[in-house]
Amino acid sequence: MAGLAQSLASASFATKIDRNTSRSETVERQISAASTLKSTLLQLASSIGDRVRAGDLSSQPEISNPMVANASKGAATGSGTYTLEVTQLATNQVLSSVPFAAATTLAGSGSLTFRFGTVAGGAFNADPGQTPATVAIPAGATLTDVAGVINAAGMGVTAYVATGTDGAHLMLKGQEGEVNGFVIEAAETLGDAGLAALAWTPASAPARLHSSAVNAQFKLDGLAMTSATNKISDLVPGLNLNLNGTNPGSPATIRFSDPATSVTAFMNDLVSALNELAVQLKTQTDPLTGDLARDSGARAMRRAFGQFAGSTVMPGALSGEPATLADLGLATNRDGTFRLDSTRLTATLKSAPQGVAAMFTTGLHGVYASFDKLSRSLTAATDSDTLAASLIRLTAQKQDLSKEAAKLVEAQEKLRARLSRQFAGTESRVAESRSTLSFLKNQIDAWNAKRN
Repeated sequence: MAGLAQSLASASFATKIDRNTSRSETVERQISAASTLKSTLLQLASSIGDRVRAGDLSSQPEISNPMVANASKGAATGSGTYTLEVTQLATNQVLSSVPFAAATTLAGSGSLTFRFGTVAGGAFNADPGQTPATVAIPAGATLTDVAGVINAAGMGVTAYVATGTDGAHLMLKGQEGEVNGFVIEAAETLGDAGLAALAWTPASAPARLHSSAVNAQFKLDGLAMTSATNKISDLVPGLNLNLNGTNPGSPATIRFSDPATSVTAFMNDLVSALNELAVQLKTQTDPLTGDLARDSGARAMRRAFGQFAGSTVMPGALSGEPATLADLGLATNRDGTFRLDSTRLTATLKSAPQGVAAMFTTGLHGVYASFDKLSRSLTAATDSDTLAASLIRLTAQKQDLSKEAAKLVEAQEKLRARLSRQFAGTESRVAESRSTLSFLKNQIDAWNAKRN
């Protein structure tokens, strides 16, 4: 009877449990498929970003003598060839104080005022564009404390204490550029003298000036130029320089690279990667066999992929300049996969190499920005027609099915328990009937035996 109760309970819920199990397995496959598409899409966007940031897909400046300067790409896309001759690097003013017994020697109290401008020989010409900076030195301040106060002021002068052969010195460094020289005025607190020793003008103590603030001087294509710093941005369109040496009389050559070979290789890799994703997408959205055939996020992704090659990635492109991935040879097949039109890519590289280079930057527009925007829009949870939204819905369905499965198991167990109780009473009555039948049989047998 216990076995019968178990069998009847199982049979009663078999259809519902099987249906729940089948739906759960389907949802699991859908979650796996949507997760794979989302992960692959984001990974491809990240890979494109890494490749673009590597720099070999856009025209990069290269210098023949890196000992003179480091050349890097600026905000624009550069082209052409240039010569660079550096005759002087920009330097900062380096000043030392008179010697003190030790870094812990009291320096006095009051204030120090720094005035900025040009130091030339024994003269100082203040720069009207820079406001003097005054720092207060408290009573009991040591030489080390004075350095800390100056550094905390953030006025463009850094300080530290160094011990030389004649004692401890307060070392002061300004910023690069001739107008960033400085003089120091001291105002002492009455009765707490000492700060006057830190005052300085070029006429009063020229020996304490270890380095003067000067501008960088160089020639680009023979044209004399100057810069307050050795880091020069967009000297010409697309060219940043960091000067680090001089080469008077021996100009270095700067050329912008031709990225045609790298772009062609990248486009081939991009087509292969897109096709892997497109095949996955086609399989999962197949109307008959695809797990995501009716999923809105997957369908939105398929529509977006179908339009991707023709979408504008360079909205500001001039007439004749490449503006879409189709201009780079990306073409869409009828089945949703991609192919590379090498003829069109070659023609674009030949007619507009700088326009192609501009498409492979990390700015607001271009190949990476467009694909990154596409991947974000297809994976954002804020829109109902995205893979992320699909995963949220599917995960909720999975949880509901799991709860339903638990309820079915509980209901089945309740039915089994109820049937077991009912069958237990029946089994008891059957046992009683069997006992009565056995008694009657014995009586009949006894009667028959007497007659015989």
